Amino acid sequence: MNDFINLTAENLVDEHLCCIIRSKKFHPGIDAKRQWLADRLKEGHVFRKLNAKATVFIEYAPLETAWVPITGDNYYYIYCLWVYGDCKGKGYGKSLMEYCLADAKEKGKSGICMLGAKKQKSWLSDQSFAKKFGFEVVDATDNGYELLALSLDGTKPQFAENAKRESIESKELTIYYDMQCPYIHPYIERVKLYCDTHQVPVDLIKVDTLQKAKKLPCVFNNWGVFYKGKFETVNLLPADYLERILKK
Repeated sequence: MNDFINLTAENLVDEHLCCIIRSKKFHPGIDAKRQWLADRLKEGHVFRKLNAKATVFIEYAPLETAWVPITGDNYYYIYCLWVYGDCKGKGYGKSLMEYCLADAKEKGKSGICMLGAKKQKSWLSDQSFAKKFGFEVVDATDNGYELLALSLDGTKPQFAENAKRESIESKELTIYYDMQCPYIHPYIERVKLYCDTHQVPVDLIKVDTLQKAKKLPCVFNNWGVFYKGKFETVNLLPADYLERILKK
C-alpha cells in the first residue's frame, strides 16, 4: 500500500506542502498557505499527500465551504490533484482519486466536482484523467471553462450565475486571488513589479472570505484575471503571458 498521510492541525506546522519543497529558505507563499489551511481544516478540508519529499497530493473540500463560485448540495470540490516528476506513472494519482471517491461514499456525499476546460489549461488538474473515473461536464461558461462532476446520486452542481458574468466595470488589469496555492504569493509580487516597472495600473483584490469567493464574477480556483473589463484566465501570469493580455 502506498504510504500517504493527511495534514491535520497537529502536523500542519511540520509537514511540507508538496508544491515548493525545493526551497530551503523561508518562503512567504508556504507560510500563507499554512495559515489559510489552518482555518480550512476545521471545515472538513482534506490535504492528502505521499509521505515523501515529493509533489504528490490531492486537496479537496466540501463544496459548501470551498472558495469557488460553484453551487451544489453535499458535493466535494477538488482544488488540486498533482503528481509531478519521477513520481508519475506509479499509480499515485489513481490512489489519491480513489481515496477521495471512497471518502465521498463513506460520508454520504452526492458526488465530487472540479474545474476543467474544453481545452486543457495550465494550473488545472488533468481532466482526461478525471473522466476515466466517470467525471462528466455538467456546466460550462461561454469562454470554454467547464465544471466536471462525478455524481453519486444523479444531482449536479453548477457554476453560480455570477461566475458566468465574466465582466467587471473596471477597465484596469484586475486580479482576484486567495492564498490556497503557495505559488500565488510570488506571482502577485511579480505582477506588482512588472506593473510598477511598466507603469501599468493594476488592482489586486484579495479574496479573504468564503462569501467573497462565492460571489466572484468569474470561474475561480485561486486566481482570476480581468483586463478591459473582460475575464481573461485562471492561469498564473508569467511576464510573457501578461504582456500578451496587455496588448489586447
